[in-house]
Amino acid sequence: MNLKPVVLVTGAAQRIGRDIALDLAANGWRVGVHYRSSASAADATVATIRAAGGQAQAFGADLAHEAQCEALVPAVHRAFGRIDAVVNNASLFEYDDLASFSLARMEAHWRANTAPAILLARALNSHCGREGGVVVNILDQKLWNPNPDYLSYTLSKAALEAANTLLAQALAPRLRVCGVAPGVTLLSGEMSGREFDASHRMTPLQRSSTPQDVARAVRFLMESPAITGTTLLVDGGQHLQAQNRDVMFLARDDNQAL
Repeated sequence: MNLKPVVLVTGAAQRIGRDIALDLAANGWRVGVHYRSSASAADATVATIRAAGGQAQAFGADLAHEAQCEALVPAVHRAFGRIDAVVNNASLFEYDDLASFSLARMEAHWRANTAPAILLARALNSHCGREGGVVVNILDQKLWNPNPDYLSYTLSKAALEAANTLLAQALAPRLRVCGVAPGVTLLSGEMSGREFDASHRMTPLQRSSTPQDVARAVRFLMESPAITGTTLLVDGGQHLQAQNRDVMFLARDDNQAL
């Protein structure tokens, strides 16, 4: 019987999710690599883990589709014989503001960023062993330093942060539920490379988070049995300084002033 623990990482085919999956695999976890449409990238992540001596398998699902989301944890459990953790990393990040806000935009972010984490935590509670398990939700430092850019995204992550607390209460003592809130970590949206470099330096530490920083923080929480219902901010201190717009726009203004 394989006693190595099993984790499902959503959105693990690429970007931050891939680094989380690789880090956990390198530290003794068997990994369910979830993807929605990036099947080839998910297969590449699985191949990298296996080449390094780890165990992984890819699982496709559209998390905004309730039945597919609810089937994901049971599928991982069947494939590995157990499941011990879920990292809710998959996320929709599309721009809107007050002027462009709509119910459709809000619903799309809610169905991608908030509701799946609740469904997957509930499923893990039903399928983990007697020793219990852990859920780690990837949040955003923006919640501790809010501005109205990316309005629907921010609201969906704020709801997920509240769910962090509610799930930790509802699922204890069987499950722990924690969060990791990165800062500027990878180039995304309409940000240029120059804007990303400037944004990454706009913190008290003059550096923001890297994918490896986020992965280490996730693993720390997963390996810390006394921690639940709280969030680690991994952002170079970005949350300590008020920013009235998303950092991309501040960096853009600085670049244009040069």
